Formats: sequence, C-alpha cells, structure tokens
Amino acid sequence: MSKKKLNVGMIGSGFIGKVHSNAFRQVGHFFDTPYEVVCKVVCGRNRAKLEAAASLWGWSEVETDWEKVIARKDIDAVDIAVPNALHSTIAIAAAEAGKIVLCEKPLASSIEEAERMTKAVEHTPNMVWFNFRRIPAIVFAKQLVTEGRIGQTFHYRALYLNQSGNDPSKASTWRYKRSEAGMGAAGDLLSHSIDIALYLNGPIKELSALMHTFAPGRDVDDATLLMARFANGSIGTFEATRYGVGCQNRNMFEVNGSKGMLSFTLDNMNQLDFFDATEPANLQGKRSIGVTALDHPYGKNFWKPGHVLGYEHPFIATLGDFLNSIARQEPFHANFEDALAVQRILHAVERSSGSGGWVSLEGNAA
Repeated sequence: MSKKKLNVGMIGSGFIGKVHSNAFRQVGHFFDTPYEVVCKVVCGRNRAKLEAAASLWGWSEVETDWEKVIARKDIDAVDIAVPNALHSTIAIAAAEAGKIVLCEKPLASSIEEAERMTKAVEHTPNMVWFNFRRIPAIVFAKQLVTEGRIGQTFHYRALYLNQSGNDPSKASTWRYKRSEAGMGAAGDLLSHSIDIALYLNGPIKELSALMHTFAPGRDVDDATLLMARFANGSIGTFEATRYGVGCQNRNMFEVNGSKGMLSFTLDNMNQLDFFDATEPANLQGKRSIGVTALDHPYGKNFWKPGHVLGYEHPFIATLGDFLNSIARQEPFHANFEDALAVQRILHAVERSSGSGGWVSLEGNAA
C-alpha cells in the first residue's frame, strides 16, 4: 500500500540539523509507519552551507527565510534545529499555520517562552527531541523500575560531563551566549539529565542549586550542581558541566532502591548495569546486561542481537514512535508539555542559585 507523504521543512542546518536529517532519511528503513517522510526544504542563513547540506542529506530545496517555509501549503511538518532563543517564534508561527511541530531541546530560552509555545501547540501534534528516552538501555531501565525490580527508590544521581567549555575556540559560538542560548551547561546538558530523571523517577518536589561560570566575562553557566527531593520520597543529585576535562560527552545516572540498583553511562550505551538485592547474599553482584536482544526495547527494529547501536539510533526511534503516535492519534512523549516540565525545573535552578535557598516545584507535573 502506498504511504501518505509527509513533507518536512527543517529550520537549521548545523550539527543537530545533521542528526535530524539522518533520522528523517533513515526512519522508513527501521520503522513501519503510515508516512513516507520527504525532506522537502532546509532553511538557514548561509545559502552556500545550505546547498552543501541539502546535497549531502537529500533535501530537495533550500530557503533562507523561515517564514516562507512555514507559509508553504505543501509543508506538513516543521522541524526546529536552531539556537534556543529562536525556538519560540518559529514554533508558535508553525503551530498557528497548522503544521506538525518538532523542536530541539531545551524547549526555549525562558519559562515564559516555553509556556507560550506549549499553549500554541495544544491542537497540533508536537514533539521535543529528548532522544535519550529512546536509548534501549534507558527504556529497559524504565521497564525494570515499573516492574518494581528496584523497589522503593532511595537515591537518584546523575552526571553530564563535557569538556567543551575548556576549549577557547568555542567561546564565540551561540551556546555560550545568553542572548542566543538562554542558559549554558544547564540548558544544554542538565536538561537531558532532568528529562531522564522525570521519565525514570517521577516529579521533583523541591531543589537547591548552584550555578558557576569559570570563564571570565561569560554570561552563561559553565557548571550547575543540583540537589533535589522527588515526589516519591527519594533524593537526588545532579551535576552538569562543560569543564569536565577528560569527558567528551559522559551522560550517566544511577538509581539505588530497596531491592536493587540500576546504572547507565552513554560511554557504554548498549549496556545497563543491574544489581539485584533480593538474591541470596552469596550470589549478589552487579551485572552488565547487553541490551541488544530481540526482546529488549527496539530489538526488532534495528540490528541482530549483539550488534550494537550508536548515537543516531535513538533519534530514529524517537521519530518512528512519533509518526506512529500521530497515526494512532495517541499522545507522544516527550512532547512540549514534558519539555515545559523540564523548563520549569531549569527556571527553579536559576532562582535557587540566585537566592541560595530551596525552591518548591509543587504542582508541576513531569
């Protein structure tokens, strides 16, 4: 049977634009969806770079005016892959034009923008590229938590360590400017850790945070530390830094519960560590589970058992699940509401760091 064409216009052609482009090109190879994704037009400011990106990734057309992309009747979905400060204007315009809206994380550069964006997409399919939710090991961790395999949660701890801030050549890029990024390490890295925590461990009730900048004159945080109390009674710690020298992209979490422990690191993204405290004492020990079997999450979508996945696959899975959720008219996660919950926590982090005290998040669902 022929599939319905879904014409995509992507705004942005940098690093994350490449990642999204790959997902658009590959999703039909691994996921059975009702749509044939068509890479119709890619938009950006530099035409020469756009034409090179279009040629490399198979985009049919290029455009330098994003408003023209949104105004086109033949564009069904708009993908936002530009600096954070531009997310709000583009997303709201796309939603008002009746487009499906996909947005890179974090949702916005401020809580006010995030709230307006979430309101705008209430009646159109929407998603945010919190891609780590689709790493098989993390989905499997969620299954084990849901099954009660770790029992009552006591501790949740997360690290996201990156060394890019220590590179002087990065100083002039948009990620290090408040006017374009909104936040530094908190928006870029901590947002991922928070989304994973909300997914695995539920809402955060209150937090206390410290934001710090190492580079003189820089107006965004280089590192953020966070203590949290979760609604389920557990306590958590988070660390996100761009000065984690020796770590290029180390995203980690560990959960300790009454019946066991789970831990994960992106450095070994195809493995999940599990400790079963219900076993006899003389048999207890942490074991690493290779999460690539057919009955593991996405085991039937990608390669044969034991053939590992890479950074690009969770993006493909995110898109595949999103397209199928549209066809079934079912809610998709992470959507703008989920990303707004993350944004509220980031907002509370700034408030806490400024006041030096604890900030309550009661009433904010994850």
